[in-house]
Order: sequence, then structure tokens, then C-alpha cells
Amino acid sequence: MLTPYLAATDKFRRGSDTPRDYLERALDKLDEVEPRLKAFTALAIPRARIAADMSTRRWKSGTPLSPIDGMPIGIKDVIETFDMPTSMGSPTYEGWCSGRDAASVFALREAGAVILGKTKTTEYAGTYPTDTRNPHDYNRTAGGSSAGSAAAVGAGILPAALGTQVMGSIIRPSSFCGAYGYKPTVGAINRGGSHDYQSHSCIGVIGASLEDIWATAYAIVERAGGDPGSVGLIGTQTLGAAVKPARLMFFETPGWATADPLAREGLMRLLDRLREVGVQVLSRHDEPRMEAFETALSDVRELGSNIISFESRWPANSAKYRDSLGLSPLMHDSAARAAKLGLDGYRACLEARAQLRQQFEALVREVDAFITLSAPGAAPHGIQWTGDPIFNVSASVLGAPAITLPLLKVGSMPLGVQLIGAQHTDQQLFRTAQWIRSATH
Repeated sequence: MLTPYLAATDKFRRGSDTPRDYLERALDKLDEVEPRLKAFTALAIPRARIAADMSTRRWKSGTPLSPIDGMPIGIKDVIETFDMPTSMGSPTYEGWCSGRDAASVFALREAGAVILGKTKTTEYAGTYPTDTRNPHDYNRTAGGSSAGSAAAVGAGILPAALGTQVMGSIIRPSSFCGAYGYKPTVGAINRGGSHDYQSHSCIGVIGASLEDIWATAYAIVERAGGDPGSVGLIGTQTLGAAVKPARLMFFETPGWATADPLAREGLMRLLDRLREVGVQVLSRHDEPRMEAFETALSDVRELGSNIISFESRWPANSAKYRDSLGLSPLMHDSAARAAKLGLDGYRACLEARAQLRQQFEALVREVDAFITLSAPGAAPHGIQWTGDPIFNVSASVLGAPAITLPLLKVGSMPLGVQLIGAQHTDQQLFRTAQWIRSATH
């Protein structure tokens, strides 16, 4: 595993290590595992080496552009880069290049980051899988849709990579691959040039440490802001000290009853450890409003899927007109769902989402965070299915920030613990996550 990037920068300042050497260690790992891992769809190695050499000069002269100057980063292949194709996991866009950087990629280059390559995604960041393997067991999925980003970080190739999430596409693959993952408050990171564009989708970061993730996200927002009309990520450049939570709310989600018993037992043991060190942990059994909220979320997967399908009529129908045989059956099904829903049905879904968000915000602001599993269990065997997003859909539909911490195991496979916070409390959620990481390791 690569050293987290921020932890290496003291050596850059002292001259005992350099961004170019750091990159070469990443490339050594890439050469070792990528033939079986299949995390990347395109690489820009010569350009990355030049960028790392420029960063090395800046660190030696004491003038880095940002804390992540020189950091090797992967870009999910639904996010545009000027120098590599954006194929969106689909033959309908094979080889397509916009000739521009997405806002997030532009900001990363401005911050001195080294864009190493494009990471594989499922078709249109949906559910039809890619061929990426899990770095902990090549016979298992890496998850979806940010499969390549999670696998590259989990394998120790990259300290950070961009992902996107509209249902469970950052938190779930991060959990499966043993990485940290962050889905921000909706609108907090500028999605210009990203083709995962639905109204509750987000660009987020998968990383080797919470500190690397925060520094990457902040560097983007500092230079490109959030989505137009959004206040963007709120916080400071330095993450700050860990903060012990006083109260956490155990959040079952609609997935609890079907989760792997070993996963449930692991989370219950972790919650017991938190109680032992003085954290109050509540649940639906302690709070009638939480019971009502959990009940209201029983159809959240259907709600989220309906919204996504309607908002995905373009580009799905546009691609269908051009190349019907290039789209998976799942994309055809999504188009049919949207047609059946219609405009009035879509509007009703938006109203239902707004009501759920109002309920959630009233509850979550009375605790430090909601806590739950990041997935129902370990990554499934095979690569034909990317896993169930049921533990992730709620945070996505609610527009809430979510973080997964690689704190559990099911057998030999990693499993994440998920924290969910109120909108625009992302930095506080990170500080809570830092404390929980330290207290339970």
C-alpha cells in the first residue's frame, strides 16, 4: 500500500523523497497488479511523469501549489479529461474525447495534482458491470459504478481517485475494496464536465486516508467551487483535529434485515465499543421519530431509481437512436421505466424526496452522525453483479454527506462502516470519522 500522500509531503520538504519517486512507486504497483486488476481504461504516463517532475521542483523550492501538489490521481471515466477519452463504460462512447477538462480535473491540475489515468466505470455509471476485479480477491467484484477508482486505491496504486455517486457508487466500492470513500453534500463539488449528472448525484473522492480525501476535495472546490448555484464545500483547507461524538444514531436502512449476519455482528460490536468509551448510541427503538423515518424510507430504492431513470432519458435515448445495440438491456429497461413514470410521476417523486430530506435534517441535526454499514456484506463473488446499494441509496436521495471507513471484515474481505451527516456539515463529519477511526482501531 502506498503511503497516504499528505503523510509523504514532509519528506518532500526535507528532500528525502520527491513526487517523482512517489509516482514511480505507484507505477511499479500498477505494473504489478493492473494486468489482473483491470482498474484503468486509459493512462497518461508520460504526461504524469512530466507533471511529477514539475511538482518536485516546486516542493524543493518551497513553493507547492497546494497540499496535494504532485499527488497521483485517477479520474472516473464519466468525467472529462482533455488528453484521454471519456468512454463512460459504453461502446456507444468508445474513444470519444471532448478535448476539455471537467471542472474538477481542471482544478486538480491547477493544484499541481498528477492525472495518471481514467478509471473504469459501469455503463453510464449505472449497474451494467465492467471487468474490474477486487484487489483483495480477483474472483470478486470491485463494486460499481466507481469500480476502477476504488480498485486502484484499494490495490495501493493511487492515494486518491475521483468517483461519482447517484445511488451507491462511491461508498459501496470503497467498502468492497478496503478504501476510504467520501460522497459530499449534493452540489458541494462542481460537476461540470461529469456525465453522472442526475439531481442527487455527486462527484466525490476515494482515498487511502481521510486526510488525503479532504485535501483533494478542498483543492477542487477552492478552484472550481460547487455546482452552479451551490455554496460548495464548506470548511477549511486543513481538516483539523478529530472530535469525539456525543451522540450517534444507528441507522438500519431498508437493508438491515437482509445484511450478512457477520456484517451485522461486526457493526454491533463496533457500536458496543463506542458505548464503552462514552458515546451515546441511539436507534429507532429509542426515538419514535426515527422509527417513523425508517418506515418512510422503505421504498427509497424505488424512489431513487425512478428519479434517475427519468433524468437519464438523455443521454440514454440519444444513444439508443444512434446505436441501440450498444446499450445494455438495463439501459433499455431504464428508458421504459422513465416512459411509464411520466412527468407527473417524476414530479411526485421530487416531492416525496423533499419530504424525506426535511424529516432527515430534523433528526440528524440532533446527533453527530447516523452510523450504519456501507454494504450488506463483503464484495460478491464474480464480476457479473456489482453488489446491492441498499445501504447507500438513502444518503444519496437525501443529498447528505457520507463517509465509509474500512473498519470491519467479513472473513478475509474488507467491509466499511458508513457515517452520514446533515447537509453542509461535511468537515464535521470528517472530524467525527477521524475520532471513530482512532477509537476503534
